[in-house]
Amino acid sequence: MNPYENIHAGCFYYFPAKNEGENVRNTLDSLFSSHSNEKYDIIIVDDGSSDGCCDFLTHYSKRHKVKLIRTKGIGAANARNLGAKHAKGQYFVFCDAHLFFKNMWIDKLIAPLKAGKTDAICPAIADSNNPVSIGYGQTLKPNLIVDWNKKSLSMSDTAVLPGGCLMIPKKVFHDIDGFETGFKTWGYEDIELSIKLWLFGYRCSVLPNVKVLHLFRKSHPYPLSNDHIYYNLMRMAYSHFNQNRINKCKKLIKDEDPLKVEKVVLQEGVLNQRKAYLKRRKYDDNWYFKTFNIPF
Repeated sequence: MNPYENIHAGCFYYFPAKNEGENVRNTLDSLFSSHSNEKYDIIIVDDGSSDGCCDFLTHYSKRHKVKLIRTKGIGAANARNLGAKHAKGQYFVFCDAHLFFKNMWIDKLIAPLKAGKTDAICPAIADSNNPVSIGYGQTLKPNLIVDWNKKSLSMSDTAVLPGGCLMIPKKVFHDIDGFETGFKTWGYEDIELSIKLWLFGYRCSVLPNVKVLHLFRKSHPYPLSNDHIYYNLMRMAYSHFNQNRINKCKKLIKDEDPLKVEKVVLQEGVLNQRKAYLKRRKYDDNWYFKTFNIPF
């Protein structure tokens, strides 16, 4: 079976990429060399790379259907949303551009979604440089930094779906309006998506018997702005948290003026989004933090 023969594929993979060097090619080579009975297509969003990491796609093997979209730097969350707008499949797979895959991983990961056992799912994620170091979904520390869950023996709930690799049905993704469209370059997009899923009544799970390898880098290949990271934090807080937790988030801002960050967030319409989200959600943030025993 040729998984690229049908444009109306079951799955679409989205790889946001920025200054990834050889990682994009390595990830695609690994994906295409792994066996699967699922039909799928690939969308890569080159979000303003300056190193030509996606240029090879103009002469990449014709038997692989890869759609390349180039942008000028819209950020991680919106790059993923843009890829989703160009998809026709019923299941979305969001992946980093530095992964390695095993045979039938996609088939195993999609099965619980097709069976209605969960609403969004991630595999176990191992360090490609140290494969025995494995995380099984994520939770949050008291400072809202992600922390990897320990091993589970079967599919289990996870507070946070790692954006390095997650799968979600198209209808669920669109029902929650995808990744946060108001976010800046990078930061909190995976956390916000997961919190929104849970609060809106969806379930996020990790499947421990499926493992992908992830290249964990010591630094980002592009500059990050604390202004943007703190902006995303406060936008997430105002979208989903009660006033007490909003105040706690302001205290997490150490090297910027939290009142200034808050002012910018409020000026950009987050209160209208907050109002809409409060009407939509099934659970509140107290339920979320209590359910996953997160002391925040």
